[in-house]
Amino acid sequence: MLRLAVLSLALCLLAGCSAPNSKGDLLNATLESYAATIRWGNLEDAASYIDPETLKLHPLSSVDLQRFQQVRVSGYTAQPARPLGEGVVGQTVEIVLTNNNTQTVRSVLDRQRWRYDEKSKRWWLVSGLPDITQR
Repeated sequence: MLRLAVLSLALCLLAGCSAPNSKGDLLNATLESYAATIRWGNLEDAASYIDPETLKLHPLSSVDLQRFQQVRVSGYTAQPARPLGEGVVGQTVEIVLTNNNTQTVRSVLDRQRWRYDEKSKRWWLVSGLPDITQR
C-alpha cells in the first residue's frame, strides 16, 4: 500500500513538472513542438505558429504551399535560442531538404525570430515559415 502511495505521488510530481510554468519553459516547449511539426512536414500545423500580424502582412500563398509539398525534411538541427530583446528570441536552424522528385539533398538556414505575447501567454513565430527557395 505504501509503495502504491509513493508511486502515485511520484507520478503526480512528474506530471506537474512537465507543464510549462515560465516563459522559458514555454519557449522550449514551443520550439520543440514547432521543430517536430516541421520535421513531419505538416505545413498547416506549422503555419499555426506564425504571428497573426506576420500572416496579415505576408499571407501564405498556394505557391508557398506547393513548394513545401515538393520536399521532405530529412534533417533539422537547431542552435540554442538567444535573447534579442525583451520578449524576443532568435534561433538559427539548419534544415536539410530532400526533393521528392529528384532525390537531391540540400540544406537551408532558417533564422527564426520569436516573440512572447503576454496577452495570449504564448510564443509567436515572427519570421514566418522557412525560405526553402534558398540556394
